[in-house]
This record gives sequence, C-alpha cells and structure tokens, in this order.
Amino acid sequence: MATDRFANRAEAGRRLAQQLDAYAERSDVIVLGLPRGGVPVAAEVAEHLGAPLDVFLVRKLGVPGHQELAMGAIAEGGVQVLDERLIDALAIPRAVVHEIAQREQLELDRRDRQYRGTGPRPNVADRTVIVVDDGLATGATMEAAVLALRQLGPAGVIVAAPVGAPETCQRLRQHADRVVCVEMPRDLGAVGRWYDDFTQTTDEEVRQLIGAAGAPRRA
Repeated sequence: MATDRFANRAEAGRRLAQQLDAYAERSDVIVLGLPRGGVPVAAEVAEHLGAPLDVFLVRKLGVPGHQELAMGAIAEGGVQVLDERLIDALAIPRAVVHEIAQREQLELDRRDRQYRGTGPRPNVADRTVIVVDDGLATGATMEAAVLALRQLGPAGVIVAAPVGAPETCQRLRQHADRVVCVEMPRDLGAVGRWYDDFTQTTDEEVRQLIGAAGAPRRA
C-alpha cells in the first residue's frame, strides 16, 4: 500500500488526531509535544481533543559526523537512553558519548529556560499522557521521553506520530501503553521525506503554539 505524504506538520497533526478520538474531552488527558518539530503536530492533536498542550524536553545524541543517526537520547528528569549495540558497532569512545551528552544537556537546559522560565514542568501524575513527535525513525528520542515520563507517575503513556518505521513503532510498544502511527512505510528513510513542507520549527513558534493552546506562558 502506498504511503500518503503530509502537506506540513499541521495537516499531519489533524490526521493523527482523528486516530485519537477515544481521548477527546477527557479531563485526565494532557498532550506533550517533543520540541521542536513535534509541537506543531501536538498542537493540532490537543485542539482536536480539547486537551491542554505542553512540551516535554528531549535531546537526541547524534553519531559524530552523522548527526541524523541517533546513538541515544537524554530527557528532562536526568534520563539517558543509549543504543549500546550501535555505539559498540561504530566503536565510538565512551568519552565522546559523554561529551556529546554534556553538550546536549546544555541545550536541553537552555530550552527549559526558554519555554518555561522558572515555571514548573507539566504535572502528569495520574494523567493519561499523549506524547507527540513529527516522526519516528530510530525512536531513541521518543523512548527517552517515555522512560522519563514513567518516573513521574502517569496513569498511561500514549506515543503518537504521523509517520514511523514499523520496527520502531513495534519496539516502542514495549515501553508505551499504546503507539499510534498514521503511516508506517517499510522504507522510512528520513522523516522529512514524508512531508512536502518540513521547515524547521523555531523556539518562538513553540512558545506561540503553547500560548495559543491556552497553556500558561512560562517564558
């Protein structure tokens, strides 16, 4: 079966939201977008469901010289997920992994200040959390997000994305209560292949989307 492309992240979010109708108008549901690209998708989902929107901060750890290839990720709450097989296969020194993780931690902290200021992180305890990204390639970033969220005591964690690699969506089912992917092409390649417009989302756009959804402006 042919895989349909998305015009942009907003259209992808609307199509994704249609598969999440079971969570509409529920007071226990919160939608979290993974910055930056997941936030425009999450905004459409949150609007469709009548749910609050916030962000959840995660940073991918890219392989040196091949930044799009993830060897792991870090998330707020001090969680780190590493693809040990990939690191060993590419013989990446542990000192290099540590250096990259430290650098990405600085960016994660910067975004925390940028999006939240001194405000609190979203309260997910006893709530059903829908975590949204614009695509799932290796899934390392999303996996880190799910593991971090589990430490905060949610009632359930739903992973949602417009497009994802079949094996990645299947693997994430081991960590999440449910995984929803609109399209699962056999040959995913880069996520951007499946969008006509995959322009990078900016920090300002993230803040505007959070504000437009009615979440507190924390920055």
